[in-house]
Amino acid sequence: MKQRDRAGLDQHEHNARTPPFLRLRPIRFTLVVGSVVFGMAAAGGVLFHQKTTPASRPLNAKAVPAGPPWIYGRPDARYTVIEYADLECPFCRAYFPNLKRWIDANPDVNWRWHHLPLPMHDPAATDEARLAECAGLTGGHAAFWQAVAWIYDNTRGDGQGLPRAARYPGLTAAVQQCLDSGRPAAAVQAQTDQAGRDNIAATPTLRLLDRKTGRTLLVSGPVEDDALLSAIDLLAAPAAAAPAETFPMSADGVGDMPR
Repeated sequence: MKQRDRAGLDQHEHNARTPPFLRLRPIRFTLVVGSVVFGMAAAGGVLFHQKTTPASRPLNAKAVPAGPPWIYGRPDARYTVIEYADLECPFCRAYFPNLKRWIDANPDVNWRWHHLPLPMHDPAATDEARLAECAGLTGGHAAFWQAVAWIYDNTRGDGQGLPRAARYPGLTAAVQQCLDSGRPAAAVQAQTDQAGRDNIAATPTLRLLDRKTGRTLLVSGPVEDDALLSAIDLLAAPAAAAPAETFPMSADGVGDMPR
């Protein structure tokens, strides 16, 4: 057998034995003084979807505590994508169905929402975050993600908010009672304050977490599928077996992405 044929078979056998997240892919990172900086998709590569679909894979209410934080995907997934997002951010809106599809295709990863309404989009962004919070607080995780999908489907974006005629179909008496209380505003403000302490000021931003090792990577988004898989590969690599370590990457400026 020719040497190159043998090499091809060896690679095929290696791939068959290696879990998908550990197979080598082109890594689109730049290492700068211990920080891991990921390339992000160009603005032209992100498609704006006029309609998104509600969460089709709700969590088992018995398997995960009530939020926040709000989780989509398997509660026992090893990896978590924490998305810092603004409900008036056009790039977050465009990225929402793409990230949902990617989470559905990768059951070892779940998705956690982190509110970050930007000052340039208020008061609409905070009002919508309060609505999503109350949907979740009264209806659980699936209701939260359905509310986010509905808001992105109906908002005019960029701080213009929902049209006057738009009425959330899940606006029950319990949701209205929640909105009239201070609970949702406190939850949204707490997450916004935490983002500030983490030096995150732009949306969407992703923090990738390996729940087994505690290691994290901070990524400017929106991020292409291959780059997300490469990030998971990096967290899963043997070097990640070292003590938990965080690689920070601060967002430049304040605003929605990409720049």
